[in-house]
Amino acid sequence: MAVLVTGGAGYIGSHTVRALREAGRDVVVLDSLEYGHLKAIPDVPFVKGDISDQSLITKTIADHDVDSIIHFAAYKAAGESMEQPERYFDNNVAHAHAMLHAAYAAGVTRIVFSSTCAVYGTPEVVPVNEQAPLGPESPYGESKLMFEKILHWYDRCHDVTSVSLRYFNAAGASMEGGIGEDWTLSLNLVPIVMKAALERRGPVEVFGTDYPTPDGTAIRDYIHVDDLAAAHLLALRYLEDGGTTIAINLGTGVGSSVREVLDTTERISGVRIPRTLSPRRAGDPIQVFADNAAAKQVLGWTPVYGLDEIIQSAWTWHSTHLDGFGDEPR
Repeated sequence: MAVLVTGGAGYIGSHTVRALREAGRDVVVLDSLEYGHLKAIPDVPFVKGDISDQSLITKTIADHDVDSIIHFAAYKAAGESMEQPERYFDNNVAHAHAMLHAAYAAGVTRIVFSSTCAVYGTPEVVPVNEQAPLGPESPYGESKLMFEKILHWYDRCHDVTSVSLRYFNAAGASMEGGIGEDWTLSLNLVPIVMKAALERRGPVEVFGTDYPTPDGTAIRDYIHVDDLAAAHLLALRYLEDGGTTIAINLGTGVGSSVREVLDTTERISGVRIPRTLSPRRAGDPIQVFADNAAAKQVLGWTPVYGLDEIIQSAWTWHSTHLDGFGDEPR
C-alpha cells in the first residue's frame, strides 16, 4: 500500500516524501509543479496534475494502491490571500474538497492535512493550545480552517479519519543538505535573511522594535522542516493504529525574536546582515508560540532541532544553492 502526497514536490512536502521513503514507505507524489520542483523529490512515482482533477486522483489511487493521503497542495501566502481571496478559496477549499471526495469514493479513509496556526488569528494567550479560539484573519487562514471543518464532517458522515497539523513557522533545510526552501517567492523571515546575507536582496526590514519583548522585536515559533516531516509520519501511524480525527499544533513551544534570528544568522554565517528598522505593521501579533503538549501526548512527537540548527541548515542550503533547484540535476 502506498501514501499519496499531494504537493509533494514543495518545501515541506518534499522533506516529508524523503522521510517516508527512509521509513520504507511506498510513496507517490502528485504535484502541479506550479511551485514545486521535481529535483526536490527522490526517485518515487510522480504524477503531474491538479488536485481538482477527480479522474486523475481516482486513477492515481488505483494505479499505485494508495490507502492514505498526506495533503500539502495549497497556496500559503496570507498577504496575497487578502488581495486574491478567490484564488485561495478555489484551491485550498473547493479543489481540496474535490480531491477528498474522489479519494473517499476510491476507498481512502485516512488523511493527514497540512494546516496552519493561522486558524487562531492573533491569539489572546500564549503559548497557544488547540482549545484557543479560532479566528483567522486572512482568507488563507480561513481556507485552512474551512478544510479542517470539511474533514470533520467527512469523519462524521463517511468515517474518513484525519489529523490536521497546525504548523507554526516552518524553517530550515534538510539536515543532510540535499534539499531546502526555494527562496524565489518566499516571504518567510529565514529565507529573506539568507538572501540578505548572500547579497541577493537589500537589507532585511525589521517591522517594530518597540514590542514589549526582551529585545523589542516580535517573537515567533520557528520549527525545523525535518521535525515537521517526522510529525507527518507519526500522524499517519496514529491513524493506522485507529486514532480518531484531531487537530494538533506543531511548534517547538519556544519563541524566537526577529533580532535573535538575525543575530544567530550572523554568528553562524560570519556575515553581517544589513537591516533597516521600521514601525510595526498593523495586525502583527507581539508574540506567537505553540503549546505542543498534544503533539507529544497523542503522536509521541518531540521536536529535535532548535534555532541554531534551523539557521545552520538554511545557511548550508542557501549558500550552496544560490539558484535553488535551478543549479543541480535531479
